[in-house]
Amino acid sequence: MRTVVISGASSGIGQATARRFARAGDRVVNLDVTAPRDPEPGEPSVAWLKVDTADWAAVRAALRQVHEETGRLDVVVANAGISVRHGVLDIEEADARRITDVNLLGVLGLWQAAARIMTAQGSGVLLATASVNGRRGYPFYADYNATKAGIVALTQTFALELSPAVRVACVSPGAVLTPMQLAEYTQEMLDATNAQIPAGRHAAPDEIAAAFFYLASADARFVTGHELVIDGGETAGATTSAHGTATAVPAVR
Repeated sequence: MRTVVISGASSGIGQATARRFARAGDRVVNLDVTAPRDPEPGEPSVAWLKVDTADWAAVRAALRQVHEETGRLDVVVANAGISVRHGVLDIEEADARRITDVNLLGVLGLWQAAARIMTAQGSGVLLATASVNGRRGYPFYADYNATKAGIVALTQTFALELSPAVRVACVSPGAVLTPMQLAEYTQEMLDATNAQIPAGRHAAPDEIAAAFFYLASADARFVTGHELVIDGGETAGATTSAHGTATAVPAVR
């Protein structure tokens, strides 16, 4: 039984990923500031620790607790993320700093704490949720986009420093139908986005969860330093206008 820690697993991609690992028999711990809703009947339980991943000391304490209780730390998925839809002339410093603290520094802090344990035990897998927003410009999400580009850089750097004992990879989703996406987009905006995705739709959180499960598996044992893009073909032919409005879609959690 593997020990798996996932940040931001109370909803969206994180919740789907936690359930995917739990259904496989893994021991899963969710680090989130928000309590998850009760599991559906028949769903395996996922432990929850109230942790703000922007607080490095709290993250280190949580991982120590998990490691002491289970004796190991096999997979850590840095998924917690937030976004605010705002133009570059309207970004508030407090918003930009909080987005950076959670989306980028939160990954760095969680991965560092996990890597110290994993290198000592001689194995482990570090994963994170990046975004296609980090691969090109998307209007109204400048700070969010920058943090997601940073995750790709962290992925490559951690892989170079920690191989071969620890593997590192990130998943860059395109448009995903999560609660955060639904809170920021009207149905008209969602329809406009779907029309510009070759697959014709948003991804379901379960589809992104399946990618994380693969990357953590022995089948991916030669995969490290890699960004796995899952976007329904959105960026393959630059189908989403870099100057659009309704089609500026964050791969939100």
